[in-house]
Amino acid sequence: MENLRFRAIAETFRHKKIEYQMPTKKPSEYFGEMTFNHSAMKEYLTDESFGKVMSAIEKGTKIEREAANQVASSMKAWAIAKGATHYTHWFHPLTGSTAEKHDSFITPEAGGKAIENFRGNELIQQEPDASSFPHGGIRNTFEARGYTAWDPTSPAFILGNTLCIPTIFVSYTGEALDYKTPVLKSSFALDIAAKAVCKLFNGDINRVFATLGWEQEYFLVDRALFMARPDLVLTGRTLFGHASAKDQQLSDHYFGTIPERVKEFMKEFETEGHKLGIPVKTRHNEVAPNQFECAPVYEEVNIAVDHNQLIMYLMENAARNHNFEILFHEKPFANINGSGKHNNWSLATDKGHNLFAPGKNPKENLRFITFLVNVLMGVNEYQDLIRASISSASNDLRLGGHEAPPAIISVFIGTQLTNLLDKIEASNDKSGLNEELKAGLNINVPNIPEILLDNTDRNRTSPFAFTGNKFEFRAVGSSANCAKPMLVLNTILAKQLSTFKQEYDALIEQGVEFEDAVYQIIKKYIIASKRIRFEGNNYSEEWAIEAEKRGLVNIKTTPGTLKTWVNERIIKLFEDTNVLTKRELEARMMIRYEKFTKKVQIESRVLGDMATNHIIPIAIRYQNTLIENVRGLKEILDLQTYGKVSKNELEIITAISHHISEIKRGVDKMTEQRKQANSLEDEEAKAIAYDEQVRVSAEQIRKHIDKLELMVDDELWPLPKYRELLFVR
Repeated sequence: MENLRFRAIAETFRHKKIEYQMPTKKPSEYFGEMTFNHSAMKEYLTDESFGKVMSAIEKGTKIEREAANQVASSMKAWAIAKGATHYTHWFHPLTGSTAEKHDSFITPEAGGKAIENFRGNELIQQEPDASSFPHGGIRNTFEARGYTAWDPTSPAFILGNTLCIPTIFVSYTGEALDYKTPVLKSSFALDIAAKAVCKLFNGDINRVFATLGWEQEYFLVDRALFMARPDLVLTGRTLFGHASAKDQQLSDHYFGTIPERVKEFMKEFETEGHKLGIPVKTRHNEVAPNQFECAPVYEEVNIAVDHNQLIMYLMENAARNHNFEILFHEKPFANINGSGKHNNWSLATDKGHNLFAPGKNPKENLRFITFLVNVLMGVNEYQDLIRASISSASNDLRLGGHEAPPAIISVFIGTQLTNLLDKIEASNDKSGLNEELKAGLNINVPNIPEILLDNTDRNRTSPFAFTGNKFEFRAVGSSANCAKPMLVLNTILAKQLSTFKQEYDALIEQGVEFEDAVYQIIKKYIIASKRIRFEGNNYSEEWAIEAEKRGLVNIKTTPGTLKTWVNERIIKLFEDTNVLTKRELEARMMIRYEKFTKKVQIESRVLGDMATNHIIPIAIRYQNTLIENVRGLKEILDLQTYGKVSKNELEIITAISHHISEIKRGVDKMTEQRKQANSLEDEEAKAIAYDEQVRVSAEQIRKHIDKLELMVDDELWPLPKYRELLFVR
């Protein structure tokens, strides 16, 4: 029988170098050319229609049906000029990916003719079948109706020959069945609350919006090797595999020279992304072999979420064009670094101010401190919800693994800001509000200019770190939809800023002056939120002990986090801000329970199949070869010599027999555990059973398979090994 592993390895060397044909124009000349952006709208829309669309984007006004007809007609003309033949409502269902149903522009006419047509009602809404999308009990199986509705704040774009229109997705009864709807609602709530606080410092602010700059980490694996590993194909990760003698321990891959084949892949997805207006800017090697990262310039959060979903799609396509498969799984390989998606979150105003950046004068600095401390207070109050927002079966494998932040949520703000807050806490007047927040660094090399220091260092172990003018939420997983953590952060801050404003108004009514009122509230918040601040090593065991003393939650796996979504305090938070209803929160909790269970269930089935049909037969074959060898030695050697020579072979045969037996026993046990878990009606109990029983058994099976990998003849081993998966160029 031909060894599929070696056939896959041979296939990797037959791959020809594929060079992506870059456009002859500069990126600035084709950037956004496939999006119906401001310049395209100005060209194709009437002044009146353009004004109504911009008012909807900037002020949240509704677009009437009559105006929508003109927008639809112009959008169709633009799209057809770009080669589009179809249109689709592009939305983010609760599967975690995107969805679309394509319709042609063609409308038949009398006489066997047809015209291209696209009306306002087709732009504004469609009715995709909602029956097969996750709903968490919001609708019955026989209730299939759902609506997609145009989101004018995110530009339409063209993929292939299809005009894609970003939309929300809701049920027949109005509940959100997607990620975009609550993101938009959270942005609206945050705008109102933040604007009210901003006006205390600057009455000229008309709009406040959250910004997001995501950093997307990923692995590349040669496509032939990927297809030879059923676990990678079906689960996105290797369910077993012994560590390579060399992996990341020399740190020689991090920021190293990008391999040419990988660079060609990067050029393709970056160029296609630029055409869609995605401001991808950064590329580099990450820590683990075959691991890389890309990052854009920050954007308004709703558009950034859309662009991250789009770039993941473009990366998957580009990878296959270059004979790669891309892995977004948080932990595709054991014992080396997994992948995250750091979410850099900040607040901006319509006047170009970053509210998380230190100011140029005392009043701006006071505003900065106010927003900073309100974030600390919000994270302190809702740390459990923030933890729940990044929970998933795959991210559980990464968090706390001395490569990623732990499951304990804390905030790093740096020495300078810590000293500032400590000074405010200790003072009885406003003197601590006027600290200088910039410094220089002289490195004593004459021809090197002074380095301007940020007001914080970087703490790579912190899950939520302030990095100078933004908060970096490092605990988000690489496969996640950014909408989940972003809508949570937006909502928490909206609620917290509203509370701040109420307390401020109460003090003003008592006759307290502006700065004194702000100072009193800030000081109270600094003291109340002190437990959430941690400047040290988040990986250390000492921190876990200290965090428990402080009353911080440390729930390490997803099933333990999900009830947070229906905690009365959390329901009140989302309902007070009009972001999600109790019914929607309950539905999302159920969807996440089901998704966790199904993910682990699939992994368990794949592992059982591979162990039974790939590993055990090969191990037995090799064991039989050794047995035949021992018999041959016995025939040609005298008894004394045979006893000395055969000892090693007999030990190997015994060890192989032990591992085979343990694998078989483990698979039988895991199968029975799965049956028992599946019989449970309660989704929480089922998820816990899969987490605490099925997953544990799978890890035990893996240990024995990994031992066999080191013992069985390399030419017989049926699947690509880590040393092959991680070092293909």
